[in-house]
Amino acid sequence: MSLAMPAVGAMGAVAANATISPLHLFLQADIVVKGVMIGLLLASIWTWAMIIGFSFTLRKASKQSSAFEGDFWKAEDIDRFYEARGKAEFPAAKVMAAGVSEWRRSTAQKVIDRDGTRDRLHTAMNSTIASEVDRLSDRLNILATIGSVAPFVGLFGTVWGIMRAFTAIAAEQQSSLAVVAPGIAEALFATAIGLFAAIPAVIAYNRFSHGINRLETRLSRFADGFYSTLSRELEAQR
Repeated sequence: MSLAMPAVGAMGAVAANATISPLHLFLQADIVVKGVMIGLLLASIWTWAMIIGFSFTLRKASKQSSAFEGDFWKAEDIDRFYEARGKAEFPAAKVMAAGVSEWRRSTAQKVIDRDGTRDRLHTAMNSTIASEVDRLSDRLNILATIGSVAPFVGLFGTVWGIMRAFTAIAAEQQSSLAVVAPGIAEALFATAIGLFAAIPAVIAYNRFSHGINRLETRLSRFADGFYSTLSRELEAQR
């Protein structure tokens, strides 16, 4: 008799674990909560796909721009360096290309407007920096949206699950744990999925925004240095 009791208790524990498993909670949920869970899971998958892809993109842009700047300041001939590497498709190269293109157009005339040339150089390079930053941060708003909306979607599933639990109580005319537990478990599971989607999105958005700001600052410093070089060249042409 004493040997049979632990086996019964073990079977009960296994049944309890099966009951609260994520798959079981999803299968026993009604259509509304299932829709909420599926939507949040898709948002979570999308979030992680963006995190992985954007991490490689931002790291590559920062690494290429840093190497390009180092080589640029070591170059003795800007025109030769531009012809060799100035047409690459990453931010620092595009900033340099904008400056060189504007320099050539402005100094091709017989009479050079030095103040106007300086203004145009500054505008051209700053516009390129803004365009590159906008291009890199184009999809960050998706992470911000998921991070802010997902908890409320999960909360909607929570409210719906609790309403279902109270409906079950009214139908069964009793408030035992067996009646209340399924709806409450579904509600809490929907909340957990919402947080699972929102937390990585918020963290990634903040980290990527910081990385883009650092890249923008680096490009601005590079543009300022290049602008100073071109400005001294204008003075030398007097």
